[in-house]
Amino acid sequence: MEAASNYCRIVSESLTGEREVDERTFASIAILTERLERLKRLGGLFADIGFSTNVKKLKSRADVVLVS
Repeated sequence: MEAASNYCRIVSESLTGEREVDERTFASIAILTERLERLKRLGGLFADIGFSTNVKKLKSRADVVLVS
């Protein structure tokens, strides 16, 4: 559980400008995306959970970096 909160902290601090957006940010987003997809497959209350608009924008930046 502590590791998950660390990933959340990294993403949160990247969004607020407290830390630089870097490979750790993108790695944290990738890990949290994987975990979110596992939760969504469980269905029920988890089916409609998603990232905020700001995280989605940051994630799209990661996708661009990976493609470049």
